[in-house]
Formats: sequence, C-alpha cells, structure tokens
Amino acid sequence: MSYSRCCAAIVLLSMVPLTGCLFRSHRVEQPIAVSLKSANREELIDYVNTQAGKVQTMQATVDIDTSVGGEKKGTLTKYQSIRGYVLARKPAMLRMIGLLPIVRDRAFDMVSDGREFKLWIPPKNRFVIGHNDTETHNPTEPLENLRPQHIYDALLLRAIDPQTELAVIENDTKSTTNSKGQKVVHAEYILDVIQKGEHPFLSRQIIFSREDLLPHRQLLYDVEGYVQTIAVYENYREDSGINFPWRIEISRPQEEYAIALNLVKLELNLPLPDDKFVLEQPPGVEVVHLDKQPATSVSSSPPSPNSRE
Repeated sequence: MSYSRCCAAIVLLSMVPLTGCLFRSHRVEQPIAVSLKSANREELIDYVNTQAGKVQTMQATVDIDTSVGGEKKGTLTKYQSIRGYVLARKPAMLRMIGLLPIVRDRAFDMVSDGREFKLWIPPKNRFVIGHNDTETHNPTEPLENLRPQHIYDALLLRAIDPQTELAVIENDTKSTTNSKGQKVVHAEYILDVIQKGEHPFLSRQIIFSREDLLPHRQLLYDVEGYVQTIAVYENYREDSGINFPWRIEISRPQEEYAIALNLVKLELNLPLPDDKFVLEQPPGVEVVHLDKQPATSVSSSPPSPNSRE
C-alpha cells in the first residue's frame, strides 16, 4: 500500500511541470536599493545657512511654464512656455519679466521691494499696485493673484534664524514605481522650522533627499497650518561652492496656479543696482490699487504722483 501511495505521489509530481494546474509561483520584486547618505540636524541647518549666506544676488534667463486650475476650478489649463528674466537681491528685492512668444514684447513685468509690489500687464493695459500681504483671490484671473514675494520666498532658500526659529528633524520614507515597474524606496530628512513667539507655529518644512543631501522641496505654511506655497527644486548645479537648482517649480494650492522656472543662464552675486528694481507706471493704463479701490481709469496723460502711491 505504501508502495502504491509512493507511485501515486511520483506520478502527481511529474504532472505539475506539464500542467501547472496545481499551484503557481512568481518572483517577488525586491525594492531597488539606493545608497543613502546621513546627516544630523545641525549639519542640515548648517548647510541651509551656509548656502543661503553665499547667495546675495541672482539674475537668470528662464523659460517659464504656467498652469492654472485644480480641484476648485475643476479644470487645469497649461499655457505656452515663454522666455523671461528673474532678478533678485537680498534681503527682499525681486523683479520678474515675461516675454510674449515670437514677438518678444512683454507679457508681464513685476517688481517688489519686499513690502510693496507693482505688476504691469501690457496685453491687458493694466497696472496693479499693492502690498505683498494684500490678499485678493480672483478665481477668474488666478495669475493676478501672483505676488513677487511668493516667487522670492521659494526662489532663495532663507537661512534658519536660531533667535526666532527652531528646527526639528524627521525621517521619512516613501516608495514610487519607476518606468520599468520597479519599486523604488526614497528616504528623506525633513526639517520642521517652527516660528517662535507667544503662539509658535510650523512656518515651513525643508525636505532633503538622502541620496544627495540636497533640499528638493520646501513647504511654506500660514499661521493656521495651511500650505501656502510648495516649491520643488531639481537639476542642481554646483558653481564656486554654491549648489543652485536649475529647475524650480512653485505652486500655490489655495489660488490654484503653478509656475515652473527652467533656468537657461544663471549669474550669482553680480551687482544689481536699485534702478534694476524700478517699474514706472506707463501712461494711459488702467490702474488697480489693491489696497484702496477695485480699479480706476487713467487718462492718456502722464500719471500723477498720487497714482503711484
């Protein structure tokens, strides 16, 4: 009897490779291993502060990609890429110019001293004046909600001030799937930067990839904990000890617009005099004073000094 059972078992096992009906096996894909670097809280803070201290001015030729929309708007509209220029000077000066395709006339010109900003939109013959902290959510024209300070805060990573800020380190791991369907595990360090004071709050998060220990994302929060700005930094290049990203994506989830800056040419720490950040009000434009009234029409005569206040 045991002989019969043994023969039956042999016959059964010999059939498995031929039929494959009894069970199946498959390879379990192992996550792709990535070499990781390590750093502590003090080293990450020192990196941010050192790099921030090395950059005092920047001027760049950029290709600007813009998109508008999301869940609130219900649609996503991507605009044609345009050539532009960005100038920045610490502590808070910024100018950004966009050019229309082909004709190369100005699509927009905006400037900020860190407190007040001016935005000229030649195709609409409109000149907008206001303070950087003035909120005007215009759902029909999301790009008119753009503030130079939003660009500046995302463009130049600000140093962490130990007098007013406290930084706490976190470890995070996430997995993605590459184009070959392989699972890739990414490890990150997160610096939570907390604004000190009577009512402390999380003001920003700086996310470092452990593959290169470079900041690849920054999230800026308001006092209520809502994300105001998301900045993504890619394509780093090193020059004279300065690591600078040549692609910067800036999104504002509340206003539902995003701007991507792809650098074509970059010059750091060259002198940028005050006149580089002067934007005069052209004659005959429609002037919008965000801090005073919705809009006023101006005649074709030169603007009065009061109209530029």
